[in-house]
Amino acid sequence: MSAPSSVPSRAMVLAAGLGTRMRPLTDKKPKAMVEVSGRALIDRVLDRLEKSGVENVIVNVHHHADLLEKHLTARKAPKITISDERSALLDSGGGVKKALPFLGKEPFFVLNADTIWIESVRPNLPALGWAFDPARMDMLLLIAATSGSLGYDGKGDFDADSEGRLTRRTEGRITPFVYAGAAVMSPDIFAKTPDGKFSLNLLFDRAIDSGRLYGLRLDGLWMHVGTPEAVTEADTAYARSTA
Repeated sequence: MSAPSSVPSRAMVLAAGLGTRMRPLTDKKPKAMVEVSGRALIDRVLDRLEKSGVENVIVNVHHHADLLEKHLTARKAPKITISDERSALLDSGGGVKKALPFLGKEPFFVLNADTIWIESVRPNLPALGWAFDPARMDMLLLIAATSGSLGYDGKGDFDADSEGRLTRRTEGRITPFVYAGAAVMSPDIFAKTPDGKFSLNLLFDRAIDSGRLYGLRLDGLWMHVGTPEAVTEADTAYARSTA
């Protein structure tokens, strides 16, 4: 199987989380509707997918699901299908697995609803799509620098070799890259996964074990908006980028 000739036309946006760390901003609305520089986080994600040529997007909902569904009806593109998780949260992996009938048989994007960045020279989503090679990769993750990313103070997630193949951070170390919340993956990797709730980390680890998890470094400034304070920092960064 050779690399695809274009970026994926379908995507999944993970928007069902509780947004606990974002309180009180998420007391009366989902985290995906928190605004950064005057625009809801999920609209920034959907804008980027639309600009990249994605035509169909699945959005899962749980926390304040009615509000999010109503908000999304205002969009004309991309075409949105709701994956309802009101009855039970399925975590990232279980959420994608539930949506597989809508995502088709070709590679697709998966994005967190709160993943945002300021582009540099190279648009990141099209680059991620073009770089995905299903002959070598189960997943291609967008990765950002552990140091220098706005609002992130963790120890990173991955090391990368010269070809972009990823391995996990080991205990006690700081690694150079953090997962930036966007990926391309093949639907085949969901074979032999649990029913119900499970994390995409299960598939990350399986791909690492088989040498098939790769990363593409983000070109630009990635922003980790996990708290109200981080939203304020992101507002400032956007204002500076458009000044």
